[in-house]
Amino acid sequence: MSEFKFPTEQVELPSKGLVYPPDSPLRSGKVEMKYMTAKEEDILSNQNLIEKGIVLEKLLDSLLQGKVDTSSLVTGDKNAIFIAARVLGYGKEYKFSYNDKEVTIDLSTVEPKPFDESIVDDNGFIEFTLPKSEVKVKFKILTDKEEDKLNKDIKSLSKFNNGGGEVTTRLKHQIVSINDDDNKSEIKNFIDNYMLAQDSRALRNYIKEISPDIDMSHTLEDGKEIQIPIGIGFFWPDL
Repeated sequence: MSEFKFPTEQVELPSKGLVYPPDSPLRSGKVEMKYMTAKEEDILSNQNLIEKGIVLEKLLDSLLQGKVDTSSLVTGDKNAIFIAARVLGYGKEYKFSYNDKEVTIDLSTVEPKPFDESIVDDNGFIEFTLPKSEVKVKFKILTDKEEDKLNKDIKSLSKFNNGGGEVTTRLKHQIVSINDDDNKSEIKNFIDNYMLAQDSRALRNYIKEISPDIDMSHTLEDGKEIQIPIGIGFFWPDL
């Protein structure tokens, strides 16, 4: 039997690859993805994967070509790949229900949020001066793997802190230096004992504002803005 070759497409990442380490294959700002096949439909309908909550990750593992670890992607870049996979697999028209009304979206019109590449240094870090204390911090955009570790740490800490520690734990995972000092003990000490609430909020708002992503907002006919949902039905409307 002759060997079949699957068509592939280049997907541009909203981060332009700049938030990854210099030696990462994602640094190119693009990933190669093959078109969905019946094999990927098997993945989407696998009840075991659905119950474990990992079906979409397994889908990306199957679609992405080359040495790309999907857990090393930041959320915004994953969203871009999900959109591309859906368009290539089932077309650009996406229908879903919102408040018992059917909403139809042309996914080809979904665009990345503007991302200023000038704010990222050669290591993929971003600098921000805290407005009140004027301390200079550098931080990174967390990958899926790092977000998973963060959530496990928060869950573990909540057993002892009655649910507290989420804000400081996230900052400890994201901040990589304080006034150019990358000593982890010094970073921890600053966050725990010296970081003002005003500065903490300003930093978190800045991270949210500049993080690369796809603009998943959609305005309904009544003027209400919603977020386009991504789930199992996003890829397989008949499920």
